[in-house]
Amino acid sequence: MLSIIIPTDGVEQPAVATLAALVPGAAAGVIREVLLVDRAGNGVIERVADVAGCRYLAFQGSHAAALAAGARQARSPWLMFLQAGAVLDSGWIEETTQFIQGVTNSGRPRAGIFRYARSPYADTRWRDGFKFVARMITGPSAEQGLLIAREHYDKLGGYAPDARRSEARLLRQLGRSSRTLLRSRIMVA
Repeated sequence: MLSIIIPTDGVEQPAVATLAALVPGAAAGVIREVLLVDRAGNGVIERVADVAGCRYLAFQGSHAAALAAGARQARSPWLMFLQAGAVLDSGWIEETTQFIQGVTNSGRPRAGIFRYARSPYADTRWRDGFKFVARMITGPSAEQGLLIAREHYDKLGGYAPDARRSEARLLRQLGRSSRTLLRSRIMVA
C-alpha cells in the first residue's frame, strides 16, 4: 500500500527514531516497504537497514536527487517522504489509511502533509518563533513529510534532482487546493 522514503546522511540516531515510529504501521500492514537513501556511504545506515528490514539505497548527489532516486525505486502506489529524525504521532496509521481510501474513492488527486509539532525536548530560540511565523505565511515545509499517490507525484514531475529547493517547489506545485493538512502531528527534532 505505502512506500516510505527516508533520505539520510549516514547518522544512525535520527534514522532509528523515525523507523521506531513506523513499526506499528508495518505491523498493521500499511507499510509495504521503507527505503533508506543514504548519501554518506559510511556503512552505518546500511547496517540500520539490515537490522530493521528496510531497503538500502546508496546515493551520491543532492537531497532532492536522493528523494527522486528513492521514489523511482519504490514499488507501492502511494509514497510517503519523511526526513530522518521526524517522528509521527500514534494516530498516523488510521488517518493515513482513511486519507488514501478517501482520495482513491474520490478520484481527485490530493497530497497529505502532517501537522508540524516541535519536539518538547528541543530548546526554544528566537529563530523558532520566526520559523513558526514563516510556516503560517508560506505554508508547510518539507520537514512536515509528504503523502502522495505515485501517479500524482509523477504527473507533477516529482522532485527535480537538479533544482534548488526542489521540495518547496513540489509543495508549491501542489497548491492549497490539492493538499490536505492531516490531523496527525510530526515532531521534528
